[in-house]
Amino acid sequence: MDTIKNVINVVGAIYRDDKWLMIKRSEKEEYAPGIIAMVGGKVENEGEEYNVLENTLRREVMEEVGIELSEKLIYIESIGFISKKWGPVVDVIFLCKLEKGEPYPASPSEVAEVYWMTTEEISENEKVPQWVKKCISNADKVRLSLNGN
Repeated sequence: MDTIKNVINVVGAIYRDDKWLMIKRSEKEEYAPGIIAMVGGKVENEGEEYNVLENTLRREVMEEVGIELSEKLIYIESIGFISKKWGPVVDVIFLCKLEKGEPYPASPSEVAEVYWMTTEEISENEKVPQWVKKCISNADKVRLSLNGN
């Protein structure tokens, strides 16, 4: 029986007040150079570890934009697609609140710029892929429900 292996990415819908942290991916990136997206990266599971997805997301966020997330990460959704380079990929999206720091391109080979954008600005921006717009919209609904709106 063949085993299908999936690459797993974790992605943070990171918010502060009513804005979302978005990055412009470096032009040096192999996958989706130059697009505006959320922060995230591939899971590199090296053995038995608890909270693999959460730990990976915290590490990637610190490496890419130099900030810390609040303790609570809330699962939003998952998206599957086929990559020409990696084959089957699963993106796992979490709602995250900025805890500490001011984001900046900590890894210029991955992140060219950082932005704080409203849900409306994201939905109207042509450089933001449709799947990112949908994820932010879904994350915003969860964020608002947590705040009792």
